[in-house]
Amino acid sequence: MIDPWKTPVILQGKFVRLEPLSEAHVPALAAVGCDDRIWRLMLYGQIRTEDDMRTWVRHLLAGQAAGTDMPFAVLHLESGRVAGATRFMDMRPEHRGLEIGGTWYGLDFQRTAVNTETKYLLLRYAFEVLTTIRVQLKADLRNERSWRAIERLGATREGILRNHFIMPDGVKRDSVYYSIINPEWPEVKSRLERMLGIENGL
Repeated sequence: MIDPWKTPVILQGKFVRLEPLSEAHVPALAAVGCDDRIWRLMLYGQIRTEDDMRTWVRHLLAGQAAGTDMPFAVLHLESGRVAGATRFMDMRPEHRGLEIGGTWYGLDFQRTAVNTETKYLLLRYAFEVLTTIRVQLKADLRNERSWRAIERLGATREGILRNHFIMPDGVKRDSVYYSIINPEWPEVKSRLERMLGIENGL
């Protein structure tokens, strides 16, 4: 029997397709993602070369092999370009919980439908296939754009973990946490479908 918590999957929408991340995506990810503005508030440090991107992808694939992560490359359907990447992380099937995180997009794809539909596809899979009871999201407290985007999804702000991480540049990061739990999913789903102009699902 296939275990959906361990089996990579393709998630298809109107605007994006989420494909299981592989090293074959590295050149396209490097072409869109080697920009300091993307990584300034991310935990990974700056990614400036294709080799840096390959190291980052391998790190995520190691998490997948360990059973804690399920990473995706995000493809923008209209342009045919890779827009960025995202993943399920901190996967805890015994508690039916996970986090959506590590998300980034090239500058051309920010402030578009790409992130909204990506989150919709991930949340729908989490709640309707994996039958999660909790999905959490977090952001650097300094990254207002990121946590405003999470709030726009309809997630509930839970609180701030102070001095949560030491960033590559030595800054002590505070993280703001959000969650969506399974009774809230129908309302969040309807909200996202309205935002995306989706009738009766995809």
